[in-house]
Amino acid sequence: MHSLKSRITVLAILVIVISVAVVSTLSVVFIRNTERGESNQLLLLMCETGSRNLDYYFTSVENSVRRVSTFAEQDIEGLGEEQLQRHMARMKPYFEEIAHKTNGVLTFYYRIDPEISKTVKGFWFIKLNDDDYYEHEVTDITLYDTADTTKLVWFTVPKFEGKAIWLSPYITDNLGANVISYNVPIYYRGQFVGVIGIEIDYSTMAEQVGAIRLFQNGYAFLNDGEGNLIYHPRIDVAAMTEENQPEIPEGIISDSTFITYTFEGKEKEAAWLKLSNGMRLNVCVPIDETDGEWELLIREILIASGAVILVLGFLTLLYVRRMVKPLQELTEAARQVDSGNYNIQLDYNRDDEVGRLTQTFKRLISHMKENITDLKKRANVDALTSVRNKGAYAAYIEELQGKLESLNGKMPFAIAVFDCDDLKTINDRYGHDKGDIYLKTSSRLICKVFQHSPVFRTGGDEFAAVLQNDDYRNREELRARFTENAASICRAAANEWEQVHVSMGMAEYDPDTDRSVIETMRRADRNMYADKHRRKEARTNQQK
Repeated sequence: MHSLKSRITVLAILVIVISVAVVSTLSVVFIRNTERGESNQLLLLMCETGSRNLDYYFTSVENSVRRVSTFAEQDIEGLGEEQLQRHMARMKPYFEEIAHKTNGVLTFYYRIDPEISKTVKGFWFIKLNDDDYYEHEVTDITLYDTADTTKLVWFTVPKFEGKAIWLSPYITDNLGANVISYNVPIYYRGQFVGVIGIEIDYSTMAEQVGAIRLFQNGYAFLNDGEGNLIYHPRIDVAAMTEENQPEIPEGIISDSTFITYTFEGKEKEAAWLKLSNGMRLNVCVPIDETDGEWELLIREILIASGAVILVLGFLTLLYVRRMVKPLQELTEAARQVDSGNYNIQLDYNRDDEVGRLTQTFKRLISHMKENITDLKKRANVDALTSVRNKGAYAAYIEELQGKLESLNGKMPFAIAVFDCDDLKTINDRYGHDKGDIYLKTSSRLICKVFQHSPVFRTGGDEFAAVLQNDDYRNREELRARFTENAASICRAAANEWEQVHVSMGMAEYDPDTDRSVIETMRRADRNMYADKHRRKEARTNQQK
């Protein structure tokens, strides 16, 4: 029986035969897990439904206030007394029309900052019955310090924040009613003018939240991001003060959608979602209502199945250990490959699925090694000139620095830096294809002269070579040969782009002055620019 599939089949049959006796009891465990998942999904579904309803309601209030605020900022003609009075006369009917179309509005108002006008205070309308609003005397803002955001929160908070904002429940002025409000600051040419807002009846929101019920004792409540209650069906939030705020249950503030906490001595599970106005809607239910008698049944199932699991587990462990050993070896080989080690040994060669997988994996490693070697070569070679590129240059310099440090600076070498003159002129005058010819010709010249040294293309028209051994000892002869060969190419060239005009700078490493390879590079670079300057002056004098 060489097939791994056949071995697994035999194992599965043995497990099925032994497990039939306990399948009915084990199924209870699966049902229990499913029940818990369904309970969570039910909580989330109730929470999503409630949040959609509340968000729809809050959004309708926001849209109403924003429509009025947009109309107000467009309607302001100026900040004079008569201009503000005419503005108020136009705003009242418009605002009242919007309020009639918005559900749950208890009051609406447009209050002018006393710093703008002492006489035009704005207006405040209160709902008289189900259909009508009447204008109420406005609160005298001048009696308060408007810099204190704990007073007249419907006015001071949006003025201080400078943006539209929902306020937590508060007792509205004069009426003594518990409300929540949405307020928008009004500006005229960048100057704060006042606040437009709608106060909605707390009971309207409470009815929607209170209507969410689950099981026998499940309910919904609202809190802010810090856990402070905004509405709770079993707590009179309106009567709470800073002194009698209930302690926030541990676990109620969590980033997880599903939370577990203890309240009134009972462990509860809940799902929560954030509303559009920043509040959090929680739907909770006591855990004992969702679990019930399942806990006792689970304990009985565990006892009954424990013995069977131990026996089956032991027998299965012995068999599977033998079966998965080649898989473990293959996994370890994959880990070695992942860490960059391709020199691995895999001996499993049986004629089954794992054996064939092992052979395929070995061939894959072989191909990867070849491809990686090829990619490394390509990554370090300049595509145009076929010399090493800037990345290879940086790696070579780093390696050279390491050798220099290990030898305490006793390693003679020189760096030659080259710059192709007038490449831009050739590109602009004859085209970039001719500029490429110019670069290739220059590269071939450098490689020919410094054929025992690594040559790099370090920029668009820049090359470098690191001279060691014979090239280092013959560096002056090579410098002269480079100049002679360049002149010979120029004389034989029929076209300007076939010539070679390359500035060259060379610097030898001096252990007394150079603290690193980089400093030698910099001196070579400075020498190259000096050569470029001399060559430019020479061409200028020839043209004269």
